[in-house]
Amino acid sequence: MNASATLPSTQSVRPGPKGPSLLGQLRRVERRKRLRAMALTLPLLIFLAVTFLVPLGALLVRAVENPEVASTLGRTGEALKHWDRKSAPPDQAYAAILEDLGAIPETAQAGVLARRLNTEIAGARSLVMATYRALPLAQVQSPAQAREALLALDARWGELPYWWAIAKNSSRWTPDYLLTSLDLKRDAQGNIVRVGADEAAFSEILVRTFYISSVVTLVCIALGYPLAYWLSTLSARRANLMMILVLLPFWTSVLVRIAAWIVLLQSSGLVNRFLMFIGLTSEPIALLFNRLGVIIAMVHILLPFMVLPLYSVMKSIPGNYVKAAVSLGSPPFTAFLRVYVPQTFPGVAAGGLLVFITAIGYYVTPALLGGPGDQMLSYYVAQYTNVEVNWGMACALGSVLLSATLVLYVFYRRFAKAELSLS
Repeated sequence: MNASATLPSTQSVRPGPKGPSLLGQLRRVERRKRLRAMALTLPLLIFLAVTFLVPLGALLVRAVENPEVASTLGRTGEALKHWDRKSAPPDQAYAAILEDLGAIPETAQAGVLARRLNTEIAGARSLVMATYRALPLAQVQSPAQAREALLALDARWGELPYWWAIAKNSSRWTPDYLLTSLDLKRDAQGNIVRVGADEAAFSEILVRTFYISSVVTLVCIALGYPLAYWLSTLSARRANLMMILVLLPFWTSVLVRIAAWIVLLQSSGLVNRFLMFIGLTSEPIALLFNRLGVIIAMVHILLPFMVLPLYSVMKSIPGNYVKAAVSLGSPPFTAFLRVYVPQTFPGVAAGGLLVFITAIGYYVTPALLGGPGDQMLSYYVAQYTNVEVNWGMACALGSVLLSATLVLYVFYRRFAKAELSLS
């Protein structure tokens, strides 16, 4: 037999078309999965951006924006740019302010300008509005005549503090709102100084806000820890039933719960009647419109936020750890403190952070149950928004709360990482 006939010809074996490799196929499959996941989460991301990130950015921008003076008194700001703020303003500034006020098309816009300057110096509102209504002034042909006409119209145009207010706010961006929220201010020369003791208020309000929130958080820990531990020892059926009672406050609105506490805590309410019935007091105790009533109501509202994280952590802790410590000779209470309690620190930290951050932003409860000295920072945010219509100041105070929240979150993250590294 011929050997060449038994061997296949090399010319008849040809490689097929080169197809995609297995690694390339896997990469394409993973890419499709990622794109599909992004497509599913895209509506949520858009919703968060529109409802959270955009308003948050607007809050931060408005806290440093100062458009009222810059948009209406632009020529005056340019005339005062090189003013030494010690001598009288140049005559060009008088001519510029007449031109700027005359260019304001509506009285409402002039009112916004006057209200903004009035926050800097009392009396600026009446001065600006009286001048605006008197325009145009006759026989004003030069800056010197403009100065004489304004001084003849109102002698306050010769006082430096009004011009200081205009010069200080002639820039569109200003740190004044943020400085005011920290009881600081810029003087006539632009230096940052602390306000007088009779003007300082927000430092005390901020300390009060943190104090009330800290007390509420500590009380929630003291009440929520044993409750969560007891729930973790129950069977699943009984624990679910008790958890419904813990979550019961979520089923009613905050206003309804506050109204209920007003009924319970008043002088002739159920709480005072019970205290007098058991002989603990002979006369009603003041529980309304003071700090005690605010703390009681806030603890009642925020307690579930402490119980839920604690319960989830305690439920995952094996019970044989404490039993092993007791079997090795440790007293039960010591074993509980040294073995069980450290494992619950993540739940305590998470619940405490959640309660504290929620508490520092409370407004309705202190407003309805507290007195004048019990209002927290959120009350003044609402005051500047709804009553004084000072959006810059309201946004600055909101930025202070936001900064405090972010700082607390950073501390919590570092604490959590430290706990994980130790474990």
